[in-house]
Parts: sequence; C-alpha cells; structure tokens
Amino acid sequence: METFAQYIIPAIVTFAIGVILGPFFIKLMKRLKFGQQVRDDGPQSHLAKQNTPTIGGIIIFASVCVAAIIFGLKDMALIAALSAGAYGLVGFLDDFIKIVKKRSLGLRAYQKIIGQFGIAILLAVYAYNNPYIGTEIILPFTDAKWDLGLFYIPVAVFVVIAIVNAVNLTDGLDGLASSVSSVIILTFTVLIIAMSNAADTEYAAQLNDLAKFGAVMLGGVLAFLRFNIYPARIFMGDTGSLMIGGAISAMVMFSRMMLLIPIAGGVLVASCVSVILQVGSYKLRKKRIFKMAPLHHHFELKGNHETKVTAMYVIVTVVLCLITMLMVKI
Repeated sequence: METFAQYIIPAIVTFAIGVILGPFFIKLMKRLKFGQQVRDDGPQSHLAKQNTPTIGGIIIFASVCVAAIIFGLKDMALIAALSAGAYGLVGFLDDFIKIVKKRSLGLRAYQKIIGQFGIAILLAVYAYNNPYIGTEIILPFTDAKWDLGLFYIPVAVFVVIAIVNAVNLTDGLDGLASSVSSVIILTFTVLIIAMSNAADTEYAAQLNDLAKFGAVMLGGVLAFLRFNIYPARIFMGDTGSLMIGGAISAMVMFSRMMLLIPIAGGVLVASCVSVILQVGSYKLRKKRIFKMAPLHHHFELKGNHETKVTAMYVIVTVVLCLITMLMVKI
C-alpha cells in the first residue's frame, strides 16, 4: 500500500490545491475581464461562451508548482515540470495578447514556432545526453529497443511539437482536452511506475520521481476539469493546453515510450490530421472534407451535443490507452 501511496498522495494533494485555488482565479479573471474571444467562424452555439473567463491553465500551473515544491521533485521530474511550465508560459503570452488585443489570435505564428521549437530542442538535447535516457526508444510488444542515434534529436523534437499542438487543437469543447489528457497522463504514469519496479536501482529512482510528476500533473488537470466540465466556468486557454502537451511530451520521452503516444493519444492525432486534411483539401480543391476542423467540431455540427462528443472522445481514449498498456512488455 505504501508503494501506491507515494503516487496517490501527490495526486490528491495537487487536486486539493487546484480545487481551492480555482474559485479565486475564476473571480480574478472575471474582475480583470479576461474573457474568451470566440471565433466568428466557429459553431454558432459557442457564441454564448463569449467572455467566459480564460487562462484557466494557471490553475494547473499554480497547483503543480506548489505540489512540486512540497514533494521535492528532482532530476527527470524537475526537468519535466520545467518543460511543462515553459510551454505554459508560451501559452500564457498567447492568451494574454488575445485578451489585451480583444481578438481570437495571440502570438504571431513565427513567435509560437520559435518558442515551441526552442523548448523542444532543449528537452531533446537533455534526453540525448542523459545516461538514463539516451537515444534508444522502446519497441512495442518486444523487449527490444530501437537506437535512433543522431536522428534522436530531430525525431524527439517532432514528437514534442506534435503532442503540444495536438493537445492545443483538441481544446475546443468544455472538458474535452482536460478529460482526454487525464486518461493519457494516468496511463503513462502507471506504465512508468511499472518500469521503475523493473529497472535497476539508479534508473528506478529517476522513473519513480517521474511517475510522481505524472501524479502531480494528473491532480492538477483533474482539479481544472472540476471547473471546466459543461457548462465551463473557465477555459484553460493555451496556458493549459500547451502546458499539458509539454508534460505528456516529457513523460513519453524520458520513459522512452515515444512510439506509444500515437496510440494512446489517438484522438489527439485525429485532431491534427483532420486540420491538415481540411487545409490541404481546401487549398488544392477549394472543398472541405469536414464541416469544420478539428474533428470534434465536425461531430458537433453534425448535431451531437458537445457533452456527447466529449464522452465519446473519453471512451475511445480509455480503450486506446488499454491497448497501449498491452503493447508494453516490462
């Protein structure tokens, strides 16, 4: 029981911190008039969400920061937390500009790219030079590992950027990104715990701390979800979505499970692919494949209530994560 307690307690404590801080931040955002600017070309039902408090990702950020200090996260876990925080900062700047300028677009595209790639490169270089991580990644269904060698850094950077933007694109309905991300974070936390039990002493300690970070992130995201379920009292904004993406990226990279995230995060992949297909089709054929992209808006415009779409995404993610757990041979 003590083994489970070292992960469950951080999750519960972080959740409690977030639930306590949530109402304060919601009132603060309302007082500062930090409201969501809804896209004019989005679903008409979303126009009612105009001026709902945003930058709710700060609830996750604050609760995770406090918990990280309380539980003394270090080494891999500390770098993972710093990575998540750095992406959260980029998202905060984007959200802040949107609010100040009263528009649905924040940072310029090149500014986002510079920020995201800069953090991803630092994270990849750290992993590349870390003796416990290196250039090997786990191959599903086997005990074997694939050594990427010099290709590790560009592959890792691609994975990080893809995950961060996938979570960001999936954040479009009340409770969608936070609920789906919670399932994914929980899955990789459990897998990392299993890996730590099977690893040698020194690497086990690193993985053990990384699993605690996963537990802390889970608690923070669930606390935010408490205020983000339909009808949402606050939105996470890019502050939250980029931070969550940064956290998941670090977890899969440091545990060498990068090949598993496309399965566990299947709905995240669907969001990205739907946008790419939609843009490509319109530019080449002047025709749209979906009623609207990302894909969750297509389902919504097909007549499904957003709570139904969110529930469907969560169910699919749970099934995909169970399949993912079967793919790891520890």
